[in-house]
Amino acid sequence: MTFTRGLRVRLAVDLRVAGTVAVAGDPAGEPEAVAGALLLGEGTEGVVERVDEPEELRPDPRAAEYERLASLLESFGAQMPAASRERAEEQVRELAPAWEAHRKRRPVVTARVRLDGGLVLERVRTDVLTAL
Repeated sequence: MTFTRGLRVRLAVDLRVAGTVAVAGDPAGEPEAVAGALLLGEGTEGVVERVDEPEELRPDPRAAEYERLASLLESFGAQMPAASRERAEEQVRELAPAWEAHRKRRPVVTARVRLDGGLVLERVRTDVLTAL
């Protein structure tokens, strides 16, 4: 799911928010005390105000080689000599764990969401939101 500004969303899980309080007007902005915790229930709705997408992670050399060989096999595997194709397929199998590890390290997309009650969530992971 692609999240965009203005999209209506709903919390897919209960979300516990905890933090500290700073005194208004304090030039240092130092936290004064723990304020407690706020529990936002699953189903709470709001609107996405901003989406923060980090840059794509570059694959390590083994994952990049997997991607290159898999693409080569997909495009030209049928035209390759049998021995070359088998060697490339074996290399793809050996490099598959590196590729899977790269895919699992996907960058985390976060959003700023203004809930219907006026509360604003900053840097909330989009995997805890459901689009309406």
